[in-house]
Amino acid sequence: MIINRLFTFFLLIAGCNLYFSQDVTIKDDKVLLDGKQILKAEKINVAQYSFFSMKDDEEVLMYKFMNNDTHRLDDNYFILNFLTEKTKVESTDLTKIANFMNSKKGMEKLVRWLLKERVINKDGELNSERVAIFKEKYDENITQRTLR
Repeated sequence: MIINRLFTFFLLIAGCNLYFSQDVTIKDDKVLLDGKQILKAEKINVAQYSFFSMKDDEEVLMYKFMNNDTHRLDDNYFILNFLTEKTKVESTDLTKIANFMNSKKGMEKLVRWLLKERVINKDGELNSERVAIFKEKYDENITQRTLR
């Protein structure tokens, strides 16, 4: 009985998330929001992506996955570097971009997250105030608190 309730709850949450989310896809190095290109994307490797402005082709965001060269999962984190804002966010909350080893799907999830947090708008432009709020909410300052 409890399993049925949990399954129903999960389906409800997933359905609401899909209903309210915007259609973000990355195709041919283009980030499309509801079919309209808002950013350019470049996959550097499986652990790094760069995103570029449509206005001036300037790199505005770089994503990098860090596994610390260990086989442990609990020390993995990712870095979001908002280059034009000179702001870096480091987080261990991989659920925000979980993608089952498909980096393109993970980056689509990342863009949806940034849209939801209003860090980027529907035209692909960064909002300076929202970038600062995003940093306050999610930055774990991993590099500064970890001995290297």
